[in-house]
Amino acid sequence: MALAGVSFQVSPHSIYAVIGPNGAGKTTLFNALCGFYQPSAGSVRFEGHELLGLPPYRIAAHGLARTFQNLQLFFNMTVLENVMAGCYLRARTGLIATALRLPKVRREERQLRAWAREALELCELGERAAQSAGALPYGLMKRVEIARALATQPRLLLLDEPAAGLNDTESMDLRDLIGRIRATGVTVLLVEHHMPLVMSVSDRLLVLDYGSVLAEGAPAEIQADPRVVSAYLGGAVQYAV
Repeated sequence: MALAGVSFQVSPHSIYAVIGPNGAGKTTLFNALCGFYQPSAGSVRFEGHELLGLPPYRIAAHGLARTFQNLQLFFNMTVLENVMAGCYLRARTGLIATALRLPKVRREERQLRAWAREALELCELGERAAQSAGALPYGLMKRVEIARALATQPRLLLLDEPAAGLNDTESMDLRDLIGRIRATGVTVLLVEHHMPLVMSVSDRLLVLDYGSVLAEGAPAEIQADPRVVSAYLGGAVQYAV
């Protein structure tokens, strides 16, 4: 089984990280939480709502947003257009009103554009709004995807390996961005292999191994757990927390 008996709870306004070796089930867990995979058993509850069995768009409407390991951008669209794509989850005008370009459609469009620009500013991409997403450096493309997820106005943001492919400086900039996101009141659930980033930003960690929970605790507890050192960290390396 890809996941078996995995159970955990994320406190509001916290940063909770999921770590483990490749193939441990981390992305599978995200896919189950977001409705891309349908588990054969179990429960996924968010703010009192049962999400298991709901399609991804309805789960997103409940306040969950995610990024992906592999970039899922519209490379021929501008940065602003990519981020606005996330805003339309909150749009209320219908097809006919949009086709007729009624005044309420134009008002809503201005509101969506404002939300998108707020997300861009938070991700320090405001000056890039008019640029083609496909022309950006890889590290900035990752930020565009985060901004688009934020544009859905989530209360829980799932980040799937956001530091993959980034250098150490970009990873530490990402750490600061995750902190700013948390400061806005958004809870963050993070899957990541970059241990200095994980240990410096997370409040608690869940360690998966072969689809099961190996350990859970604060960063210092996880670093000191001999099972985690043996299965994943590969030595008694201490990271700043």
